[in-house]
Amino acid sequence: MTREEFLRLAAAGYNRIPLACETLADFDTPLSIYLKLADQPNSYLLESVQGGEKWGRYSMIGLPSRTVMRVHGYHVSILQDSVEVENHDVEDPLAFVETFKDRYKVADIPGLPRFNGGLVGYFGYDCVRYVEKRLGACPNPDPLGVPDILLMVSDAVVVFDNLAGKMHAIVLVDPTEEQAFEQGQARLQGLLETLRQPITPRRGLDLSGPLAAEPEFRSSYTRDDYENAVGRIKEYILAGDCMQVVPSQRMSIDFKAAPIDLYRALRCFNPTPYMYFFNFGDFHVVGSSPEVLVRVEDNLVTVRPIAGTRPRGATEEADRALEDDLLSDEKEIAEHLMLIDLGRNDVGRVSSTGSVRLTEKMVIERYSNVMHIVSNVTGQLRQGLTAMDALRAILPAGTLSGAPKIRAMEIIDELEPVKRGVYGGAVGYFAWNGNMDTAIAIRTAVIKDGELHVQAGGGIVADSVPALEWEETINKRRAMFRAVALAEQTSAK
Repeated sequence: MTREEFLRLAAAGYNRIPLACETLADFDTPLSIYLKLADQPNSYLLESVQGGEKWGRYSMIGLPSRTVMRVHGYHVSILQDSVEVENHDVEDPLAFVETFKDRYKVADIPGLPRFNGGLVGYFGYDCVRYVEKRLGACPNPDPLGVPDILLMVSDAVVVFDNLAGKMHAIVLVDPTEEQAFEQGQARLQGLLETLRQPITPRRGLDLSGPLAAEPEFRSSYTRDDYENAVGRIKEYILAGDCMQVVPSQRMSIDFKAAPIDLYRALRCFNPTPYMYFFNFGDFHVVGSSPEVLVRVEDNLVTVRPIAGTRPRGATEEADRALEDDLLSDEKEIAEHLMLIDLGRNDVGRVSSTGSVRLTEKMVIERYSNVMHIVSNVTGQLRQGLTAMDALRAILPAGTLSGAPKIRAMEIIDELEPVKRGVYGGAVGYFAWNGNMDTAIAIRTAVIKDGELHVQAGGGIVADSVPALEWEETINKRRAMFRAVALAEQTSAK
């Protein structure tokens, strides 16, 4: 962009203008760039390790954000350089988020990646209470105490195009600042110069020897209590209250390793289309989710229900046998079909009449420790609605709540012993151009005050077996705990 083009955009009324440069990405990885440029509080790495062009063409490294929004219940705090500059008590925090985003009038520059900044972070499971008022406040204790919403204003980002082997460094510039264009170009050149420097050495992850035993965890339930909760849900189903409920248990351990080493181990053991590392200063969120919550791109709404699980086999033959077993399991198929219907209904709430499509039905996707049945539902966003309307309609996913959704969540409130927090919510971004991409916060660790917390659950239907449901939660956290063992082992050397 020339200075004259920059000034024309400023005159057109934009208060943020992206300046960008493109370079080959043949000497660095998203992880190395994060460590060089962004390894400080209020930064992030969103990385696509599996999936190729279809699900994860771009990986994003967010440089430390000066402006951060934290929401607890209905209280909103805006922090600038870690100092609170605004606070509000609001009736609808989701509406406030959208209004806040609209403060930024960002020029749309042709040729840049689909994401070049925006609001990045998470919306916790309990954000559904802003939409479904009948749920009321969460009745359960909240030992973690993390915000219900935490969003960073991402105004400096490096975007990897994994398909083309290129990267874009992008900074947003306020054209009202003195010598704004020159200062922005200087910042870009400074980023490129830092990228040319060698990375600070870190200990390698030693995969040659045996891993330490998976750590013992402290559960929010005893096994008996969890199985009793499953039994209580089955009673509700038989009484006609609901068709499915998705309870979960939180598993906690002491954790002393560097959170980035956990991320490194997790991307080795459980690569998925949605890998994320957030350094929020007082806590970290690290995850590898296989499941999109909702995506809006060029007004196309996408959800991708995942339900039905088996562990991976030791051989290809064993994997195929487990796939056949999964696809012939009447309980798993019934659960998945129910969630397809729920996904269609959720997408239909914000889509044009007749535009909802089931584009994939009950395909098997394999991950490092488990395999799942997956389907794909799309719809055309109705005129006059926004990505936030899609999030309102779909959060939380049916795969993390049940059906009917509101009654299932009431039962979850009754039976789960602690507030879910990040788990079951949305992790991702609202881009300046109106697009949105969010993953369901599963296979996700919250690291705070020397402890690591991971949560896992499963869908309960009429013929669920309580003992098997407990085992399913254990299988789902296995990749995370293997990664914990490797990170701790690496840090101890």
